Amino acid sequence: MKEEFLHFLWKYGLYHQESLRTTDGYKIEVLYPGDYNRDSGPDFFNARIRYRDIEWAGNVEVHAKASHFNLHGHNRDHAYDNVILHVVAVNDCQVYSASGTAITTVEIAFDSFIYQKYLNLVNNPCSIACQEEISSVSNFYVRHWLNVLVVERLEEKYRMVAKMFEETGNDWEEVLYRMISRYFGFRVNAEPFEMLASALPFRIIRKHADNRLQVEALLFGTAGLLTEGLFRDAISDEYYRELLREYYILRTKYSLKLLHGWIWKFNKLRPVNFPTIRLSQLAGMLCVAGGLFSRVLETKEIHELRNLFSVSASKYWDTHYIFGKVSKEEKKNTGELATGIIIINAVVPVLFTYGKIKDKIEYCSRSLDFLENSSPEDNRIIREWKAAGLIANSAFDSQGLLQLRTAYCNKRKCIHCRIGNKLILNGIVLKNEDELMLEP
Repeated sequence: MKEEFLHFLWKYGLYHQESLRTTDGYKIEVLYPGDYNRDSGPDFFNARIRYRDIEWAGNVEVHAKASHFNLHGHNRDHAYDNVILHVVAVNDCQVYSASGTAITTVEIAFDSFIYQKYLNLVNNPCSIACQEEISSVSNFYVRHWLNVLVVERLEEKYRMVAKMFEETGNDWEEVLYRMISRYFGFRVNAEPFEMLASALPFRIIRKHADNRLQVEALLFGTAGLLTEGLFRDAISDEYYRELLREYYILRTKYSLKLLHGWIWKFNKLRPVNFPTIRLSQLAGMLCVAGGLFSRVLETKEIHELRNLFSVSASKYWDTHYIFGKVSKEEKKNTGELATGIIIINAVVPVLFTYGKIKDKIEYCSRSLDFLENSSPEDNRIIREWKAAGLIANSAFDSQGLLQLRTAYCNKRKCIHCRIGNKLILNGIVLKNEDELMLEP
């Protein structure tokens, strides 16, 4: 039996009250189960119980078997000296604290249907364990949970962006540049784009932001895509030679080290998603007067933000997909899909992080507004949720569903999920239903 299930029973009192008796027959009355602890130390802090007409305050430890107290080394750890109650499914031995005090242990009993429901969910082979039952949970309740998950997802990204902010010497423009680059190559070329952003700092691009040709030369050259022989007909192309001339000068000036051109993937990509096209579009995005991040801070409406990140590749690429090979004329715009991915995954987390670090709640609120007014993502996970009956109406919804899938469903943390909790309880009403999940 997993301890997380016993934690769930203990926190919400889902056990037979009369089962809480010591080996010598004394009844334990629970006044407060304690505050759930996910970090090291006892499982529940600040619990209160009444035992032999005395009220006790302290910590509670939970195990499947009493002997696990010793197995986990708690009997040698003074952090457990203040454990006033040891709650177990099987009481197979007496345990003692590191100071030598015998710890009161009780064996709890519970309705088997709750455990069976839990097992049915966590052992379900489907990607979404509750996909056949989720329709029985009210839409209002599900939407409330998605709201929590969106903030949880943003908090996770906040920690990543805040670390990046520190690593870049508190340069918001550099942070936004790295985040945009991370998602500009989509999944296929994500790593090469990240490598490029590390090899070519934004401070260098910033100096040439008023000259798009030089910015393209920096990007293509450092990416290794100007390497001789990489494109068969490139050497006879005037635009290619012009980029090459510019890059030779800039490379020497800034002591740049180029990446290997072979790391970029072209196979199985639509031509409009070739890294050559994406790099030219990135150059256009970075050539913004006054700085891209400053423009983001000034933007308050989602349509203004879309316009800011809706750019075209330079004119050469209207008739090319790779260097030296002419193709049918077509304007190479970023498109609604690419623009949406950048806003959702790069701009919103950076804006949210900026708001938290600067203690300016309006930017955090604006980042949520941008999600609510953006189209939902369309990927395999979102389509699976749709098949299960949960439809994302905005990027806010799709971000919540992605968090639910990756942080809960994939890890089978059904007992930590408010939807899973509802299904496990199967109609049981809790005293404090607003806290229906295990949380600190």
